Amino acid sequence: MKVTVIGLGPGGGVDLTGRARAALEECDLLVGYTAYIDLVKPDFPEKEVLSTGMRREVDRCRVAVEAALAGKNVAMVCSGDSGVYGMAGLIYEVAQEYDPIEIEVIPGITAACGGAAVLGAPLTHDFAVISLSDLLTPWDKIEKRLTAAAQADFVICLYNPASKSRPDYLKRACDILLRDKSPETVCGTVRNIGREGETGTLYTLGQLGEAPVDMFTTVFIGNSQTKILNGKMVTPRGYLQREN
Repeated sequence: MKVTVIGLGPGGGVDLTGRARAALEECDLLVGYTAYIDLVKPDFPEKEVLSTGMRREVDRCRVAVEAALAGKNVAMVCSGDSGVYGMAGLIYEVAQEYDPIEIEVIPGITAACGGAAVLGAPLTHDFAVISLSDLLTPWDKIEKRLTAAAQADFVICLYNPASKSRPDYLKRACDILLRDKSPETVCGTVRNIGREGETGTLYTLGQLGEAPVDMFTTVFIGNSQTKILNGKMVTPRGYLQREN
């Protein structure tokens, strides 16, 4: 009677950790969003699978917990890291409604880390991760978080920067950030991290609001020290500056 919540990494099998792979090999049932099940199913064709579409997160968690109570070893799979905008917290919440089961969380490479490696080294100093999706978080709270992160000179990593119903949200976020950050701030976007068609592009903050982005894109906004070195986005930690 166990649910293991597993982060697959941003690209599924490409960035799957050894610990995650071992956990998947031990499970009886794979549960997850359809797109994520499709990423991992080819490597585990013998496993029983159960997938659902978007906005069925609570249903998926109930199915996973109920299958564990029925005696199955269940893997709840998530893209990236299961604790970063993933299912780990929700599994714990839903499980409170049932008899006790064992829950284990297996970490994965989140899009912030996977995308940062494509662009260079933008996260070497303090950074903040903010989702622009207002499906579960009101926009006024997102705006406060953007403002606070800009004023504190964090490097900022944006998840869910745009969708069909939110095509202008990145532009809105950039307008907020430009109140406290220079338009010359180094920025970048990465699409399809760890998957076929992976691309990374550099911008200034002044340009970023018009960048083509979607739900498969992660956005990186530098701090006041971030620079371009050999065509890569780099945020110094300050080691060289300390020696001068």
